[in-house]
Amino acid sequence: MPGYRIVFVCLGNICRSPMAEVVFRSLLEDAGLADRVAVSSAGTGEWHVGEGVDRRAMRALHARGYDASAHRARQFAHDWFDQHDLVLALDSANLATLRRLAPSPLATEKVRLLRSYDAEAVRRGDLDVPDPHYGGPDGFGRVLDLLERACRGLLVEVRREVAP
Repeated sequence: MPGYRIVFVCLGNICRSPMAEVVFRSLLEDAGLADRVAVSSAGTGEWHVGEGVDRRAMRALHARGYDASAHRARQFAHDWFDQHDLVLALDSANLATLRRLAPSPLATEKVRLLRSYDAEAVRRGDLDVPDPHYGGPDGFGRVLDLLERACRGLLVEVRREVAP
């Protein structure tokens, strides 16, 4: 079982967080680190528990060679802070929710914004991944662009954590 655990968190766990999970898992596999890092995703809300990925997100992922067909939405639970080394929120609203849920200062330290690993986003002060759910299909491709960039930055940091 991998020793380092990451969970991506958005609101409903049918768009952004499963997209980030799939992208990052692919990067880990390409880097030969999939056996050292476990990746999952969840939502802060319960509305979509048990559902698959939004079909527009699925199309955007499929167009770039990713497969999210096995995903089923889950809700983030309090005890997940103990089970994960890094809790990555996709936007500031979910970041605030996760920090409120954190049972201790140590748990709070595990919570970060995913785009804080994207140097360009940090420079611009634009750290939220917008929610494409209520927009058109083009929003999912844009979100995927943001996720791929942030996940590449995250990989650099994770490699330092799990390097032999």
